[in-house]
Amino acid sequence: MKFQLNWSGGRTFQNSHNRKLVGLLPQIKAIRQGAFFSIFVALSWWFAAPAGAAERLTLRLGPFEQSVAIADLENYALTGELSPELKPFRMVLTPQVRQLLTRHLQIDPNMTDKFIQDLLRSSDGARLLEQIGLALPTSSVEQLQAALYLAARQADGLSVLGFLRAYPEESVTIDASSAIAIALQLNTSYWQSQAIGPLLKQELEVTDTSNVLPTFNPAAPGQQYIQERTLSLRDRLRDRTILVDLYWAYKSEGPLVILSHGFGSDRKFLTYLARHLASHGFTVASLEHPGSNFTWLNGVSLGGVPDNLLAPSEFVNRPKDVSFVLDELAERNQEYGQWYRKLNTEQVTMIGHSLGGYTALALAGGELNLEEVRRYCKNRSPIGRSPADWFQCSAADLPNNRMQLRDDRIAQVIALNTVTGRLFGSKGLQQVSVPTLILTGTDDAITPSLDHQLRPFAQLGGTKYLVSAIGGTHLSVTDRANLNDALARSTLVKERIGQEVDPLRELIRGVSLAFVKQLTPEAKLYEPFLTPAYAQSLSTPTLSLRFSTELPATMATWFQVQAVSHQQIAIRLPDVNNWLISAIKSYFLTSTSMLSQADCCAGQLNQVFTDILDNYQPPSSFG
Repeated sequence: MKFQLNWSGGRTFQNSHNRKLVGLLPQIKAIRQGAFFSIFVALSWWFAAPAGAAERLTLRLGPFEQSVAIADLENYALTGELSPELKPFRMVLTPQVRQLLTRHLQIDPNMTDKFIQDLLRSSDGARLLEQIGLALPTSSVEQLQAALYLAARQADGLSVLGFLRAYPEESVTIDASSAIAIALQLNTSYWQSQAIGPLLKQELEVTDTSNVLPTFNPAAPGQQYIQERTLSLRDRLRDRTILVDLYWAYKSEGPLVILSHGFGSDRKFLTYLARHLASHGFTVASLEHPGSNFTWLNGVSLGGVPDNLLAPSEFVNRPKDVSFVLDELAERNQEYGQWYRKLNTEQVTMIGHSLGGYTALALAGGELNLEEVRRYCKNRSPIGRSPADWFQCSAADLPNNRMQLRDDRIAQVIALNTVTGRLFGSKGLQQVSVPTLILTGTDDAITPSLDHQLRPFAQLGGTKYLVSAIGGTHLSVTDRANLNDALARSTLVKERIGQEVDPLRELIRGVSLAFVKQLTPEAKLYEPFLTPAYAQSLSTPTLSLRFSTELPATMATWFQVQAVSHQQIAIRLPDVNNWLISAIKSYFLTSTSMLSQADCCAGQLNQVFTDILDNYQPPSSFG
């Protein structure tokens, strides 16, 4: 990634407090739990430090300051025990915060320098450092840069505590009010998605599983012998060569299945699914998009802003790749030979993963709303975005305001961990009338569940199904045998791709087969596998699987929370000296109660401030 940043030698950030107070909804409880200390996660992912070693951390709340030992934080992270200095903060030191403190970001030692340089040269770097500077008001750019280099080289990877220890001063000062504002923006869609995992698990659970499933297993291989061949199709009009892996059997019939991979992947990503469907008599074409595949990513210079990793034209070219391939296969379907009448291009089931999910939804009739994309991307925070948010903002440079890429040959859609975000606006997916199945993973940090799958699912018209993998990540559905090492060793997120998610892959095989069968005379026979009972039967203690045709009613609240979370949020505290402790306490209680007009977790903040101030030991001189 290419980043740009203008360094000003020796510049120190000053907290101006010139921020607008923005009200929050009461439902942001899941986010605020880690508010004070989840800022450390941002620091551990965006910064780190040189040769000195910090020993203490000073938390600043307006005129009030409290110093704690970093060693106490380390002990808390290791054991969960709170020292006397940390006890005033027990309301915010939740199990989630403890998990954040122990999280490590592994970086390939050979890539550390480039990773950091690319990160700090971002076009958003200046804004990013400005925001972080508000939380670290006494830090200079050089200190943050040096801390990052040192912390990133630690054997166990980059971490919150590693950053604090690497900071080149004896004490690190954090302005807690600004830290709250930043913490509330830290990939909030992802944290909200994790928070709703228990909700989906509980409210989509079925207790009555008396409906007896058929005795056969739809996830088991079919009886037909599979043939495979790779085609190279040249689209001269667009100057693109598209590779297509075809899977078919002697008795292949029914709809054609098209597979579309995600960004930085390839046509082998879902090989296990392609072979499974082919073994049951369907012809499958898995195509590779030359402008966003693994080869493209591997050849792209990491100079360039993250938005430019994906060319805007790819949002148009990907759907056109599929339409072009269908045109080519339609011709071969009429030619006598091995594919004669085996390529039913007039009735297509489209299966896409990640950016391939977007591709599928666009082909199914989803209308791009580029005006809304531009508005979202213009106002976004450089801190609060998931990788999918970066990608969708690439589309902002497309020339039109609205765009329709529908291909009427698409009869069904399966979108796995799809990228959607603001791409279709608030109404664009209402035009998708074909049966659609969406998979969401609640631990997906690349395309967070709430923003990229659940909200879009609510907009869909027509028949729709939702598969929820509580604990599933972005790559959990991948073919383990064909996963690129570079993709598997993602440096930014933790992926669950091993045996622990085999039940999810089994569910995808079974549900996909049953879904495609709905376009055949065997539709009724396979309907029982498109039910909550089937999905739930494959759940494990660590991976709960749910199936539904609608969202729980409580999800409406989460969509409201999500809308607020995209705003700039800050709490303004005045600079006042020589306050009595009672006056300080009175101010904080008054300030937080003012937030109650927007129900901004006022009770919880009141309790936090009360605990801090009740346990505060004033110094010998105050002021």
